[in-house]
Amino acid sequence: MNVLQAAVGCLREGAGSAQGRGDRVVAASTDPREKARETVVEFGLGFPVGYGLFLEETARALGAFYETRRGILHATGFLVKPDRTIAVAQYSSGPIGRLVWQDLLALVQFGKRQAK
Repeated sequence: MNVLQAAVGCLREGAGSAQGRGDRVVAASTDPREKARETVVEFGLGFPVGYGLFLEETARALGAFYETRRGILHATGFLVKPDRTIAVAQYSSGPIGRLVWQDLLALVQFGKRQAK
């Protein structure tokens, strides 16, 4: 299993738990439509996956790390609050360093309790 497979597998598992609690999960990629669709099918993703983001423009807008030579945007993740502000941001500059879904779900639950 490579790093991508492990990361996407964790994301899929976490998305199922999040969606079961009424939270939304979305992903976006610089991959073209067909490659993004293949990823959705290959990993059985049950959440929306955007595609075709422009590499350098997206990296600049998000402050993300990217590699022009390989044409990749390194993993960048956000937990967005209901008011559409960022609660947590994660920027990876290599193959490790991803948001952990269990931590995100715990943070979401904490936020919901605090809002009551």
